[in-house]
Amino acid sequence: MSVSRVLFVLYIILLAYFLFFSERYGRTIISDDYRYNLVLFKEVRRFILYRREVGFESFIVNIFGNVLAFAPFGFVLPIISTANRKLLNITLLSLEFSLTIELIQLIFKVGIFDVDDILMNTLGGILGGICFLICHKLIKSIKKLR
Repeated sequence: MSVSRVLFVLYIILLAYFLFFSERYGRTIISDDYRYNLVLFKEVRRFILYRREVGFESFIVNIFGNVLAFAPFGFVLPIISTANRKLLNITLLSLEFSLTIELIQLIFKVGIFDVDDILMNTLGGILGGICFLICHKLIKSIKKLR
């Protein structure tokens, strides 16, 4: 198994820990009710409007955390799977992976199924994919110069 595959597996394990088991983000509290948000930008808007009340850390984690958490997915995926080097593939797989995570949270009543999270996670995957494509082109250009 290549180093990039091992790092990808470790990344998935770490992400799963934070999304399903982390006490810091209330993941060990299992609700009796299904909790969900189906209104796009509802939570994003809420965290922007009430950023002073929720605190700086909560604001940053909720607005930028999902994007940053999924950027490695979009960056490493095309490294370990050359079939997924197109931005459309990276986008669709990021969306699928994010939707799967949100559905698991809904089914097991851990966290909240949130369409804002799906959007932000997918955006993170796209940004990671764009970074990969830029780096890949730079490396190819440098190799041509040699």
